[in-house]
Amino acid sequence: MSRFNSRTGRPAAGSPVATTGERTTTHEGGAGHLRDAKSELFLLAVANFVGTDTFYETKTERDDRYTQLVRRLAVEDPQWTAGLLRWLRGEGNMRTAALVGAAEFTKARLDAQLPGHSRQVIDAVLQRPDEPGEMLGYWATQYGRKLPKPVKRGIADAVQRLYSERSLLKYDTESKDYRFGDVLNLVHPTPADDKPWQGDLFKHALDRRKKRDEEIPARLLTLHARDSLMRMPVDRRRAVLSDPDVTDLLREAGMTWEALAGWLQGPMDAAAWEAVIPSMGYTALLRNLRNFDEAGVSDEVADTVARKLAAPEQVARSRQLPMRFYSAYRAAPSLRWGHAIEKALTASLTNIPKLRGRTLVLVDTSSSMEAGFSRDGTLMRWDAAALFGVALGQRCERADVVSFSSARRYVGDEPGAATKRFPLERGESLLRAVGRWKDGGWFLGGGTDTALALRQKFKGHDRVVIVTDEQAGHDAREVTESAPATVPMYTWNLAGYEAGHAPSGGRNRHTFGGLTDQAFRMIPLLEAGRDATFPWAAANG
Repeated sequence: MSRFNSRTGRPAAGSPVATTGERTTTHEGGAGHLRDAKSELFLLAVANFVGTDTFYETKTERDDRYTQLVRRLAVEDPQWTAGLLRWLRGEGNMRTAALVGAAEFTKARLDAQLPGHSRQVIDAVLQRPDEPGEMLGYWATQYGRKLPKPVKRGIADAVQRLYSERSLLKYDTESKDYRFGDVLNLVHPTPADDKPWQGDLFKHALDRRKKRDEEIPARLLTLHARDSLMRMPVDRRRAVLSDPDVTDLLREAGMTWEALAGWLQGPMDAAAWEAVIPSMGYTALLRNLRNFDEAGVSDEVADTVARKLAAPEQVARSRQLPMRFYSAYRAAPSLRWGHAIEKALTASLTNIPKLRGRTLVLVDTSSSMEAGFSRDGTLMRWDAAALFGVALGQRCERADVVSFSSARRYVGDEPGAATKRFPLERGESLLRAVGRWKDGGWFLGGGTDTALALRQKFKGHDRVVIVTDEQAGHDAREVTESAPATVPMYTWNLAGYEAGHAPSGGRNRHTFGGLTDQAFRMIPLLEAGRDATFPWAAANG
């Protein structure tokens, strides 16, 4: 009898996040499994807003765990760690964690007297013109003002890429401890060969920092245009908004909406917004929808904003995480933005696969999932879990999407159950569905009993997807034993705590971190028998 060479046999596939075999307990006292260092760092990095408390860890405990893992792996496997940090700042769009990680990576390699990698890592994570100053500020706070060569050279490389007239106007403000001139004084970059004006810009930034009353170099046309506007009497400035060429005038002077508000020295009314909206970037538009409504921006202008927000190529270029669109939808009071945000959110989720067969999607809505998911605290982890749980359910051929916590607080579908099934409606928009979840009582609270939810809700499904912080409580049987070993179980970890609720890395037990559509692409790869890998390695492979 053929047992292995058959058309129905599936090759074993492994996922990147793996446990070590060592046992521990979760923060709730349930069965826990320790991960290897790379897996722990990856899950923590994609969930870590540096300097932020979580339900079970203080910000100090969490940040210490992050930096120690980075420092360890910077020595043990610098190429892997460098790849993580580059990806984290790029596709992962996690600015602070990447910057801190690059600094700690460099310090660890300096302490170990190991050459290489550090300069390139620092250069790679500095992607916004204010970030060279941020890196200097972090380094000075942690390790003093003396700068090692890799730090200087990495920052200098970034300065060549990032410093321009517009970036000087936007980011070189008196509120910063390290101004552009300070950065130039400390790292001494040479002007880029393909930017003949950059030497003039560096000189002007130094003059500006030292408050030297020097002429603006002639080649710096944007700075001259801004200077001309600033010399205009305040009482004449608002009249400029009626000029038919005002949009071009503001663009030539590198005026952001924040700069325009300061220049007018008064409220941003509809005329002001309509003048600057054509030159606003994607993120600025998304974050100001409420302001547009409150100022009374015309429907015609709002329509141009909506078209830009909904354009798939603009969504891809913006690198906005899906939760940013959900946050904007909740913040914007006007219905005129809803369809555009829905289209943008859908475009940001295009890589969520269409899964065949029956899928059980378990969404953890216990009390610990009420921890903040966004830095401003407007979104909770269970908001993110609900969004992705419903989005995945809508993409499945057949899906049961279930909210779960523990039996101590909630009796839902059946006696003793801590579950509540969410009915999917054919053709319903994702934002409307998530709103129905939020308003209809699917955030349960209480403890976490993942094993009980699995035993009660698993009914011969082809796969199980669990979106959770993994902090399950006591249970007589482990999570992994609550569904057949032959059924793939995919856990999406939203918190990055040390212990997981099930072993992972082997056949049919997989753990991922970071709720992005790219992560969900791993499901069909694993089920096709291809090993899934960390996202930066997949992008290069």
